[in-house]
Amino acid sequence: MLSQADTVLDLLRSRGLRMTPQRRAIVSEIMSSEGHINPAAVARRVRERVPGVNPSTVYRTLDLLEEIGVLSHAHLEAGPEYHRWSDRQHVHLTCSRCGSEESLSIVEAERLKKLISRHHGFRPDLTHFAISGVCSECQKELLDRPE
Repeated sequence: MLSQADTVLDLLRSRGLRMTPQRRAIVSEIMSSEGHINPAAVARRVRERVPGVNPSTVYRTLDLLEEIGVLSHAHLEAGPEYHRWSDRQHVHLTCSRCGSEESLSIVEAERLKKLISRHHGFRPDLTHFAISGVCSECQKELLDRPE
């Protein structure tokens, strides 16, 4: 039975792409990652195993995997993060004060999606970006501050 990484590598190979040791290591790292996939962290972990892997190679591989439908990305305050396509069904809530992140299920975000659609005739893809704001803990700190 093929691993997820082998399946993805076969898919890339079928598109005529060369499977260099660097690309194999990057795909293996990405497919074994759980949750959010941070490009800088992927590059760091891959370089530990395959010295000399260029961060631009990691970004190009992430773009390829998104192009073929394996990954999806979201724009967060700290930069892009990727998820497996099957894990994209949430919206990021990012605190612009402390950097904490929470997820809002796509079901919970459906009301916002309908509101935008109803008032602007626009169908948003809420999985592609983060909603910035201030988390409940930071709000408490701000309210408790003496002036």
